[in-house]
Amino acid sequence: MKMPIGQTTGDKKFDGTRRMDFKNNDEQRETREAPTTAIGILRNIGPGMILAGSIVGSGELIATTRTGAEAHFDFLWLIILGCVIKVFAQIELGRYAITNGKTTLSALNEVPGPIFRFDFGKRRIRANWIICYWLLMFLSILGQQGGIVGGVGQAMAISIPLTEEGKIYNENIARKVSLDVKKAELANLRKNTNPAEKNTRLKEISKMSEEIEKMGAVPKANDHIYWSLILTGAAIFLLVWGKFSFIERFSVFLVAAFTLVTIANLFALQSYDKWAVTMVELKRGLSFGFPEGNKPLITALATFGIIGVGASELLAYPYWCLEKGYGKFVGKRDESENWIRRAKGWMRVMHWDSWGAMIVYTFCTIAFYLLGAAVLGRSNLIPEGSEMIQTLSAMYQPVFGDFAQNLFLFGAFAVLFSTFYVAIAAQSRLAVDVGSVTGIVKLNERTRAAGLKWAGIILPMLSVLCYVFFPKPVVLVLIAGTLQAIMLPLIGFAVLYFRYKKCDDQLRPGKVWDFFLWLSFGAFLVVGTYQAYAKLFL
Repeated sequence: MKMPIGQTTGDKKFDGTRRMDFKNNDEQRETREAPTTAIGILRNIGPGMILAGSIVGSGELIATTRTGAEAHFDFLWLIILGCVIKVFAQIELGRYAITNGKTTLSALNEVPGPIFRFDFGKRRIRANWIICYWLLMFLSILGQQGGIVGGVGQAMAISIPLTEEGKIYNENIARKVSLDVKKAELANLRKNTNPAEKNTRLKEISKMSEEIEKMGAVPKANDHIYWSLILTGAAIFLLVWGKFSFIERFSVFLVAAFTLVTIANLFALQSYDKWAVTMVELKRGLSFGFPEGNKPLITALATFGIIGVGASELLAYPYWCLEKGYGKFVGKRDESENWIRRAKGWMRVMHWDSWGAMIVYTFCTIAFYLLGAAVLGRSNLIPEGSEMIQTLSAMYQPVFGDFAQNLFLFGAFAVLFSTFYVAIAAQSRLAVDVGSVTGIVKLNERTRAAGLKWAGIILPMLSVLCYVFFPKPVVLVLIAGTLQAIMLPLIGFAVLYFRYKKCDDQLRPGKVWDFFLWLSFGAFLVVGTYQAYAKLFL
């Protein structure tokens, strides 16, 4: 049964924050046996799809395509690794949540290490080293969400400009992007191409260049700002009055729609000699090589922090699992045979949920990366600033022609708004939870529900202000990606602590699982360390 946010089927409320407040009341935990058939399991998945909905926008559409544009095909292996390797940490966090009834921040605050204590009025505040760094990352995520809603604003400003300046601006930028694509098409023509065809293309390019020169300077337009503010208001409405089931279905629909379009576009691109991805390029991308220069590497490693399951999504996943009811169905941890059986059953459901979502966003990520490398990289187009959406739409132009922009605008709106909406919903839960975990506030079920609503208002407003004062969505996304990449080894350390110190003996995974868990931690450590080094010394 799906529950609205802030409600349960019992008398008490279920809001997905910290503890589910059922640990001492077995009757109200509503324990339930896990489904054993494939159909039954599929009916009970959902948190992973919400996760996918929050992933595709910033990580795949913006950061991954940017990496492809800069590094071409060389980092395909890193992109795939970034998607696959994190799922082990994701499942381990989910395991701890559903078997202990605790949220992520509550669990992380138990990890050994430096603890910061101070008095706040009559309250004793306690936060360990991971929670303190999370607070810093949380601030950067607000900027990231600002970049995302700014991207949606750009898409809407192109589709429905609100001012005359906006219309002129769109026309000018669209012509410049088309010119760059035409130049790339000419450069990618085979040597044996008919000279007459080359001359025709040269004339087209010359004509377009003259038209752009006559237009003069591009007028300043703020339509994307206006739309960002409007869409933020829409997101606030959904966050305050939305329900878990709506979030789940809304995310699945939007992500699925644009993912299918993107994959279809990539396959269709193979019928064009000048844009087709060759086997040589794929082999190069999977050869664990590195492109020249530090810039593509820094971009790629920042992207590593947010592609697939980023650090923020890893932390949010247990909240969605608890809100779906997995922890409640397992019941109070008493390590009895019945509890062990239920725990194993619902962890199996969570495994299906996690791996299924991983397959979805991995294919989606690969598609976006290859499109970025094949079209943007060959065209020397780097998505940035207020021209980001126009530039990204060029990936669809070879296949869909003049219709490409409209198609991409639909897709950009779908995945970016879905990401913004879902990510803010997750961050709202974390923001409310941290107050309770650290002892800043004492929350009961009523005040926690109220806190979620206020967070659903305040956080989107802070995010859009980041974009208003700094309208560079790619930069905002990559800054957050960098801090999330540094957060990954901290999460990896916590996951290992939960695995070896907090896991019930009868629920311990095998040696193969442990191998990949340590491999995941190693990858997190390398990426996080390099990111810290790059920001401090490069």
